[in-house]
Amino acid sequence: MPIATPEKYAEMLDTAKSQEFAFPAINVSSSQTLNAALAGFAEAGADGIIQISTGGAEYLSGPTVKDMVTGSVAFAAYAREVAKQYPVNIALHTDHCPQDKLDGFVRPLLALSAERVKAGQEPLFQSHMWDGSAVPLDENLQIAQELHEACQAARIVLEIEVGVVGGEEDGVDNEINDKLYSTPEDAIATAKALGHGDRGYFMIALTFGNVHGVYKPGNVKLRPSVLKDAQDAVVQEYGLDAGSKPFHLVFHGGSGSTPEEIAEALSYGVVKMNVDTDTQYAFTRPVAAHMFSNYDGVLKIDGEVGNKKQYDPRAWGKAGEAGMAARVVEACEHLRASGRSLG
Repeated sequence: MPIATPEKYAEMLDTAKSQEFAFPAINVSSSQTLNAALAGFAEAGADGIIQISTGGAEYLSGPTVKDMVTGSVAFAAYAREVAKQYPVNIALHTDHCPQDKLDGFVRPLLALSAERVKAGQEPLFQSHMWDGSAVPLDENLQIAQELHEACQAARIVLEIEVGVVGGEEDGVDNEINDKLYSTPEDAIATAKALGHGDRGYFMIALTFGNVHGVYKPGNVKLRPSVLKDAQDAVVQEYGLDAGSKPFHLVFHGGSGSTPEEIAEALSYGVVKMNVDTDTQYAFTRPVAAHMFSNYDGVLKIDGEVGNKKQYDPRAWGKAGEAGMAARVVEACEHLRASGRSLG
């Protein structure tokens, strides 16, 4: 299927919120991991989101080039072509972009999409994330307003983060403390700045104890009720229908979350959950197994030439892709997205 249009993406997000499921947002950094994500979504019968970080975008441009815009454009073009062969809707997204990388990542990509839209084409990406968690809330939301306006012009959904996600991702390292919990006041301030759905689409990652990295279930102190409190605060502030969920919420740092915590978060309006750490491992683990199992064939031992069928990158690449695709299927099941493709 073609990459989701802006209208289809909006339908995807609205359907997820109303039916209380979420789309796995799978981070990729290569054609192999992209293909694995597509295969996983197709096997699960689920629509989904595939995203790249600033580091992933640099890597996709070539490790000696390290240009985030070049890597992003190449990724979007490749994904747009290969996604046509899969029977599910896929949206493309750029992940965490801190303030010091806006001018080298999101803003140039927004400008490119705006030009495409003026020419009657679809935007390059369906959504972009501005990560203002490291700056004061007022500044975070001021920048978000500017980006939201640009996104609207380019028919793109903006994602923002209000609060702090602990742990480390792409070189950004945050402490694990009380700052990991967004407040109802944060939610109201966001609604005043960007609206509550009345001024165009945006997604918001409110934090409720989320931590990036590898953690076993139960080791992360999540409080999903923070999300309900935020939605309720906006409902009360603007006199909206009782029980409504004005925000499309995003769940960051999901590794180590229990099924019960995920289910509760979905009930409060989470429509997107980032998956990166687990799929990285799911790709790499079968590759390591291949190398150990075919040690003599992969390496030239005692002057021999090795076994081309075993060291061919396609051999171990297929193993990695299969492992990652299986983890994407699992993510779709956990988030109740399996079998829900809008077709």
